[in-house]
Amino acid sequence: MRILHILDHGLPVHSGYTFRTRALLKAQIARGWEVAAVTGPRHGPSDSAEEIVDGLRFFRTALPKPAPTPIGEWREVRDFKRRILEVARGFQPDILHAHSPVLDAMAGQGAARALGLPLVYEIRAFWEDAAVGNGTGVEGNLRYRVTRALETRAVRQADAVAVICEGLRDDLIGRGIDADKIFVSPNGVDLNVFGEPLPYDSALAEAIGVTGAETIGFIGSFYDYEGLDGLIAAMPALVALRPSMRLVMVGGGPMEEALRAQAEASPVADRIRFVGRVPHEQVERYYSLIDVLVYPRKHMRLTDLVTPLKPIEAMAQRRLVAASDVGGHRELIRDGDTGTLFRPDDPQALAHAVAGLFADRDLWEARRERARAFVESERNWATNVARYDSVYQKLAWSVSMKDSWSHTHPVKA
Repeated sequence: MRILHILDHGLPVHSGYTFRTRALLKAQIARGWEVAAVTGPRHGPSDSAEEIVDGLRFFRTALPKPAPTPIGEWREVRDFKRRILEVARGFQPDILHAHSPVLDAMAGQGAARALGLPLVYEIRAFWEDAAVGNGTGVEGNLRYRVTRALETRAVRQADAVAVICEGLRDDLIGRGIDADKIFVSPNGVDLNVFGEPLPYDSALAEAIGVTGAETIGFIGSFYDYEGLDGLIAAMPALVALRPSMRLVMVGGGPMEEALRAQAEASPVADRIRFVGRVPHEQVERYYSLIDVLVYPRKHMRLTDLVTPLKPIEAMAQRRLVAASDVGGHRELIRDGDTGTLFRPDDPQALAHAVAGLFADRDLWEARRERARAFVESERNWATNVARYDSVYQKLAWSVSMKDSWSHTHPVKA
């Protein structure tokens, strides 16, 4: 089985999107499938048309000339389709597997029709809702409605649709999409990467000033929908309840400047540490320092529909997790069992929930073990990848391959 993945961007860029992609492709290779990926213009400029990153083969697409909306997006889809066709004629896949956003599906569908190949479309979030969550879009305006209509059209035209959670599946069914066409491939972790946690890194703790403290933290991208302003706002109440508390913020993003300014103005500014972005291979060192990872996502359509990746990574590291009670978190965390949920958009509720968790240390080890067991049984890519098997096989068998479609020729850039 040969699979060509169609991506918005890929490694060496670091994001939740690329980490899920890496885990999926590695798991498919371990299953014995031949895998390659082609990234779209939004990946950005590359030094070469083809490169190997972390043992994975990526083909790149040149950037089109910039143009205003919608001409710019039309050019992206046009050029991406051409590049997919070029790569596919060399790699000769059995399946084209496009990943959101919808521009990738549109380019992939054009290529699939030209080649007579089946297309799987995988949705990680609805593009229109992600724009609202990132502060670049407005729910219900013309651009939002057009993007939503394009998404629905792409789903109808795809041969099969993968989504990362039940929230997205239910939304598509509500749009009239056949439920049998949709399967859930949940966010997970590669336990070969997030295996046994590192021991407490005392040198790093001393370097960032948290030695001997109770620590909470966030590791990830600083987007508005993550609710990190609420986490900082909760710190005065949390310090009043737990005087040795420290907050460690690892990462960066659009909200970083505003969050740093908010922290500097806080009456407990000395208890808040911003580390900045760190290399992916160093992330486990910071997990070793943080007692409780906190995910205070704001309550909105995006966070109700989409499950995040970071809480799963934390549970794999046997870290305690506390998160806002939104739909995406409820698919991952059982309150009082594998984690703690608190009322969203409420810094006082966050502070009291987290303080209560620190008051019940006797329960920590059992909770860590239950959370780790959940990841191993339900969010492990080594087993999750099997969800694609029957879908790929059914689609490949339904298509009569051209006689000239050989699977022995090398890929040409």
